Amino acid sequence: MKFAREGLPFIAIAAVLALAALLFATRRGGWPGWFLTAVMIIVAVWVAYFFRDPERTGERGSRVVTAPADGKVVLITEVDEPAFIHGRAVRVSIFMNVFNVHVNRYPVSGTVKYVQYNPGKFLNAAVEKSSLENEQRSVGIESGPYRILVRQIAGLIARRIVTYSREGERVEQGERMGLIRFGSRVDVFLPLDAAVRVKIGELTTAGTTVVAELPQR
Repeated sequence: MKFAREGLPFIAIAAVLALAALLFATRRGGWPGWFLTAVMIIVAVWVAYFFRDPERTGERGSRVVTAPADGKVVLITEVDEPAFIHGRAVRVSIFMNVFNVHVNRYPVSGTVKYVQYNPGKFLNAAVEKSSLENEQRSVGIESGPYRILVRQIAGLIARRIVTYSREGERVEQGERMGLIRFGSRVDVFLPLDAAVRVKIGELTTAGTTVVAELPQR
């Protein structure tokens, strides 16, 4: 199994702690030592599982918008987006729990025209006001005649947003965009006339699930 490179230090630390607990239990014996060992092994396995980075394939195309994140669709709403789209847009919000793959992917191919970091709070990422108040990174992509914005939003226990994007670079649909550690949310902003193909409560798979179809222009 492939793992996100940002997770390798965490995986190594968890494995070392599990090994230390096993050595302690082997030398000292007793149920507390073996209980601690079992707990540390479970934690080590979970950390590795959290940072898994599977390959993804799915429908591709210039008018297809794929999910930027694994998770559950929690909001679909029309909003103002002044930073990159400069007007009204449809926002699809995907909430990632601690069991989802946390590697984020580009929903469309194109050129990165906007990258912005905003510090903020760490509210529950599933609620509406987290879009305005939480720590976040935004990436705007110009894809032919379309402008698509992806926003990574920190959550209650997320304390690190990683974004690989650089302004001016060419990116491909389904390619890895970044990662958010330990529970969070990703919003994708679409043109108003895009045909949304997901519903609230639906589960998405990054790089595979089709979120919307863009209009012919």
